Amino acid sequence: MGKIKKKGTSGQAKNFITRTQAVRKLQISLPDFRRLCIYKGIYPREPRNKKKASKTSTPSTTFYYTKDIQYLLHEPILNKFRDHKALAKKIARSLGRGEVGDAARLEKNGKPRITLDHIIRARYPTFVDALRDLDDALSLLFLFVSLPSTSTVPPKTIALCQRLTLEFQHVLIVKHALRKSFISIKGIYYQATIEGQDILWLVPHKFVQRVSDDVDYRIMGTFVEFYTTLLGFVNYRLYTSQGLVYPPRFDVKSDEQGGELGAFTLQDNRFGDSTAIEGPTDQSNPPAQDDRTPLDDAAVQKIVEGIAQNPQPNEDQGRGDAMPEEGVSDGLDKFEVQGEGADILEQPSMSDTDTASLFTPYSFFLSRETPRQPLEFLLRAFGCKRIGWDEVLGHGAFTNDMADRSITHQIVDRPMTLHPSVPGEDGQIMPDAEPAPMQGGRMPGRTYVQPQWVWDCINQGKLLRPDLYAPGATLPPHLSPWVKPPKTGMVSTAPLDEQEEDELVGSEEEEEDEVGEEEEADSELADVGLTATDLDGEEGHGMDVAVADSDSDSDSDSDDFAGFASDDNDLETPTTTTNRNSNKNLSPAAAKTNPHKSHRQLDLEAEAAGLPYNPSPTSVNPSSSASSKGTEEKREKREAEDELAMRKMMMSKRKRKLYEKMIFSNQRKEEAEGRVEGKRRRLLGEST
Repeated sequence: MGKIKKKGTSGQAKNFITRTQAVRKLQISLPDFRRLCIYKGIYPREPRNKKKASKTSTPSTTFYYTKDIQYLLHEPILNKFRDHKALAKKIARSLGRGEVGDAARLEKNGKPRITLDHIIRARYPTFVDALRDLDDALSLLFLFVSLPSTSTVPPKTIALCQRLTLEFQHVLIVKHALRKSFISIKGIYYQATIEGQDILWLVPHKFVQRVSDDVDYRIMGTFVEFYTTLLGFVNYRLYTSQGLVYPPRFDVKSDEQGGELGAFTLQDNRFGDSTAIEGPTDQSNPPAQDDRTPLDDAAVQKIVEGIAQNPQPNEDQGRGDAMPEEGVSDGLDKFEVQGEGADILEQPSMSDTDTASLFTPYSFFLSRETPRQPLEFLLRAFGCKRIGWDEVLGHGAFTNDMADRSITHQIVDRPMTLHPSVPGEDGQIMPDAEPAPMQGGRMPGRTYVQPQWVWDCINQGKLLRPDLYAPGATLPPHLSPWVKPPKTGMVSTAPLDEQEEDELVGSEEEEEDEVGEEEEADSELADVGLTATDLDGEEGHGMDVAVADSDSDSDSDSDDFAGFASDDNDLETPTTTTNRNSNKNLSPAAAKTNPHKSHRQLDLEAEAAGLPYNPSPTSVNPSSSASSKGTEEKREKREAEDELAMRKMMMSKRKRKLYEKMIFSNQRKEEAEGRVEGKRRRLLGEST
């Protein structure tokens, strides 16, 4: 007799464990168990049969893998949790005895410190793994930056999140890794590409956030604690890979004045050089004196001795082989076609990083009504070095003077009027006079755009027309850069006039292509000694000739005796009837040149010459050509439907249902696009 198997020792009952059983097994409290699961990345699981997995008659709601809980038994953080529990007992005992000083001392000095470095290294073995999990981390940290400080959200946590996010923005500016951005109701979306990994995160708008009581900020704080450690590791790796010192130098005074990005100064890790994020300043704003400590003679001598002790003899030789000769350009190579009929290769194009210098040659000034933080980050990430703004927006601007002549673009978000010039002593307008700054005025020679112009230029990778984004103008739709364009090829951001012009241009190009094909066919006929008139004929005459021949043959076979005629001239033979029918089917020019040559013979001659036989459309009757074209289109449509039906019959049931769903979804999308386009045309018609 076999051994009786005990219930609950195999199957789902063994593979799953309830949350209550896990807490008892780990001997920790439920909040500590939640923290530990968040740190280690362990989530609840759903068994196939809850009743079998629960081992009881009442099915539980939360299950975990037994192996995951067994893995948590060896976690070093468990000892920290137990030390914290023992400390809480000591503090409670001291308070019960009335020893308040001892309780305060224990709370200040005896609190165990939890570090998550080993968990980060265990969960993310490679740097790419950490980048893949960075989307949620950035979104949550940027969210905590915008939250007000409360008892559940301490100010130290907000300051830490702000410092880490600003450091991350700095390294994106240096690496030129930012790719796209989009403004939505929830906030501003950003996408960056680091080592081939696309990172997408959301930054809330700069509004006053209301802290609701129905949100458990303890769990969110646990995630923030883990994500701050993760982002610190990522920032360290990114800074060191760029040869920069981490953490960067932080100016507390500038940060208190609202400097944000300008409060950080990047330093070169190799020679200790300080590289500020701001570009060269003008004479009106001289740069601050460098506060770096110069190297003494002993330090310089030590560096020289280190270089002398580690010579690299093969370096110069290797560099000499790789050095380009004079006259050799660093531009991209172009593939040239060597001979006739050779393949045309696609020419190499610049990479996406070329858009990093999109705003390099320009100087921007941000009006006080515009959002400074996202605009400054976007402009710097795409090459702009000179950004000014009003003093009320904070510290760290290139200039605070709106009348600065070096400014080429000004971003405004309200209607503006023409800036008046300064009158001279005699009341005349002096053209060379310095314009007086006026609130809401215009400066001559300066481009004024709305903030959306920056986002649209970045998403399209080029500078757009500034007149479409002039102050007070109706802006084009701000579309998401991650949404695929419709299959119709319609560009929704273009005006209706431009769309209609594109359609007209496309139809004209198609007509020109058809005319060009006809000219090429005429030239090929001329090469073999034939003319277009030799192959001309009414459309569909080849079929008519075949029908006429078959009819005449059938008539000749069935009716050999044509009967008695009343006149000798009316008596006809089958041969004469066929010749007459063939002569009727010839075009006028072909009938004159060769009256006894049928379309069948002309088709054979064209086939022997290796040319297609196309009857000329000049001799076609308009009514007959239209009807024949309609029948031809119907026939092609019917053939396509039959072929599609045959293919669907050959599909499996699963693939056929999938195909029908795909067709249905495509129809829904086309209908939605049609409704949106109709609504747009109706609104534009009402506005005009």
